[in-house]
Parts: sequence; structure tokens; C-alpha cells
Amino acid sequence: MKLKLHWQIFIAMALGAVFALVLGEKALIAAPLGTIFMRLLKMIIVPLILTSITSGVAGLGDPRTLGRVGIKTFGYYLLSSMIAILIGLALTNLIQPGAGARVPDTVEEFDLSQLQQPDSLGNILIRMIPTNPVKAAAEGDILGLIFFSIIFGFAITQLKGKPHDFLVNLFDNSFQAMMKLTHAIIRLAPIGVFGLISNAVATAGFDLFKAVGMYMITIASGLTIHFVIVLPLLLFLFTGENPLKHARAMMSAMATAFSTSSSGATLPVTMDSIENNVGVSNKVTSFVLPLGATINMDGTALYECAGVLFIAQAIPGIDLSFSAQVVVVITAFLASVGAAAVPSAGLIMIFIVLNAVGLGDHPTAALLVGTMLAVDRPLDMYRTVVNVTSDSVGTVIVAKSEGETNLYQNV
Repeated sequence: MKLKLHWQIFIAMALGAVFALVLGEKALIAAPLGTIFMRLLKMIIVPLILTSITSGVAGLGDPRTLGRVGIKTFGYYLLSSMIAILIGLALTNLIQPGAGARVPDTVEEFDLSQLQQPDSLGNILIRMIPTNPVKAAAEGDILGLIFFSIIFGFAITQLKGKPHDFLVNLFDNSFQAMMKLTHAIIRLAPIGVFGLISNAVATAGFDLFKAVGMYMITIASGLTIHFVIVLPLLLFLFTGENPLKHARAMMSAMATAFSTSSSGATLPVTMDSIENNVGVSNKVTSFVLPLGATINMDGTALYECAGVLFIAQAIPGIDLSFSAQVVVVITAFLASVGAAAVPSAGLIMIFIVLNAVGLGDHPTAALLVGTMLAVDRPLDMYRTVVNVTSDSVGTVIVAKSEGETNLYQNV
């Protein structure tokens, strides 16, 4: 029986640690395996953003048809995602999980002027608008690339007939091709993790793993706060409904989300639970839930924000200013919108947010991301539960605001 990928990664992690312990510094011979894997991941970021966000926005249809329900849905998704990101931001600054990590002091090899630290929120918003989208893609200006992809996708929705169909099919098919390539690269993760962990243990010892343990606690704590406190509170404040009833109604969807780690794969179960257990109409469910599975990723957004701050804390000499952390918040939200259908989305999107603050090419960042990858599976499962639960809460809020009152009759 073929082992699942996350077990392959765990085994590779253990073998890499043993390899480094036995050979010492000679284990660095395996380091190029990790370097190649990380370069492959970075290679697909720009085309993945361009095709996924453009095809997703273009597939929404005519924005004028979204109307009142669309405004409420997007409003909720913005609110819940930003709360999740701010929770991740606050906990990571409070706990400082990366502060105790002892990683190789490579800061002298890195030009600290590359850190993106604009002096005001206005400058951040201005920088989101690229003067040259091609240049933005070539230079890794992720905020600019995401902004262009979003407005280009909306422009496609304004076309009619063959031009519209051609561009929608072009970007959708391109995205499917990028998904195939991403799947192929992710399957190389065990080999890459072996090289990265060998390098980590040979150069930094096991202190790094203690820091990763604190990082896991930080992420899990943030997800728990959002799942147990924020989402139930949003449901109660906007609808007056009992959060415990909602939890019982959505239990099968939560279990499916935890086992599959995929909001998309869980979507049929989520829709069934919302319609048959909660009692929301198909009119609302069929619009809000598929959109949520595409763009509403509270858990992923929290993870990206906290993960980037953890990496910055663990790198000697790096101290992200307030304005740089604002960039992290904005980019984490925008990147989470484009992360939905991407396998191992959190891993790839971490690089997007790192690039946005200028840390994408730091020589220590790849080592840290590889170590995070090795322990990501349980966090990914929990993130997906949070994502799906947020989608379901948003659906109930929209339904209640549209006058649907006979909810939770079957719970």
C-alpha cells in the first residue's frame, strides 16, 4: 500500500535528522535537494497567482448580477478573514515563537534594504497598483500582481460572446495546467524535506525544532480562538442563533474537512448540511458556499500571517516594522483569496507573503519553510475545519439577513 504524502514527509524528516546526526557536516551534501525543491516552488508562484485569481474572478459572472447577496457575502468574508489574520498577528507578536530558534546567522549575506517597509498605509495601497504588470511579475511584486489579476478578471466579466468565452477558457485551462504542475512538484516534497532537514540539523541542531513546536502551538491557539470564540460570536451577533446548534448541524462537514484537508472536496457535504440540517435555501447556499470554498480562507490567512512573522523572528537581525507587518496583513488576505483550490496552499502562499516584505530570497527562509512543511499536516487539517466552518457561518448570516427564519428545525 502506498503511503500518503504526509507520512512520506514525516519519514523523510526523520531520515534527514538521522542522516545529519550520523554524518555531521558531511550531511550538507544533501542540502541541494532542498534548494532544488524550494526553487521549484518559487518557480510556480507567479503563474499560479495570475491564472488562479484571474480565472476565479472571471468565473464569477457579471458583477452586476451579484446584487445585495454578493455585497453581504463579500463583506462577511472580508470581516472574518481580517479578524483571523489579526489574531495570528497578535499571538505571534505576543508568544514570539521564532525568538528562541537558533538558525545559521546568514544575515550578513542578505541585503536588509530589500525589506519592504513603506512609511504609511497610503504608500502600501499605492504600491499595490503596478505601473507595469509584466515587470511586477518578473520582480516578484506580489501585491501588484494580485491587484492586476483581480481587476483583469473583472474586466473579462464585462466582455460578451467569443472574447469572453475565449479568455475564461484560456485562464481556466492554464490554471488547470498549473494545478497539474503544482501536484507534481508537491509529490517531490519528501525528497526536498530530506535535504532541508539534513541541512537544518547539520547546521542548527535541534533548537530549531523547539521553536517549530512553539510555532505549532501559536498557530493551533489562533485557530482555536477563531473557531471556538470568533465564529460562534459572529453567528450569534448577526443572527441570534445558538452556536451549539450550528456545530451539531455541521459536524459531518467538519469531520470531512478534517480528514480531507480540502474545502473543495468537503463542499458537497457542507452544502448538504447547510440545506438539510440548518435549513438554508438553495438560492443562498448555491451562491455563498461555492464562493466561500474559493475565496474565504480564514484558517489559511491566519497561518500565512503568523508563519511569516515566525520566520522573521527566527532570522537574526530581522525586525519587521509596523508598516511591514501591515504589508503582511494585506498580502495574507489577498493571497488567501487566491489560495483556495491550490494543493498545499499554505506552503506556496507563505512564499507569496514572504516576497511581499522582501524576505523571499533570504537564505534562511527556505530552511524554515521546509521545517514548517514537515509538521504542517495536522495544522492543515485544522485550518480546513476553520475554513469550512467560516463558510457555513457566513451562509447562515446571509440567509438570516435575507429573511430566512425557519433555521435549525432539523437539529
